Amino acid sequence: MKPQYLIGISIAALTLPGVLSAQSSTDANGDGVLTIEEIQAVLPDVDADTFSAMDANGDGALDADEVAVAQEAGLLPPSNG
Repeated sequence: MKPQYLIGISIAALTLPGVLSAQSSTDANGDGVLTIEEIQAVLPDVDADTFSAMDANGDGALDADEVAVAQEAGLLPPSNG
């Protein structure tokens, strides 16, 4: 993983406690996944490369499993609720 990915993910982990839950208010359209646009609405500094590093299956959205894996790896904070 490139250092800039780790920096971006670290920033997200420190500044987005709990908002990366697919059930959160970050999921603007309520479809159960988080797009880069929904993430950037909360954290504008997350770029496409950082988002891609979190998007394990490359479908352009973070689903609950991707969020959980990132949380278990310590890349994202645990969800609040």
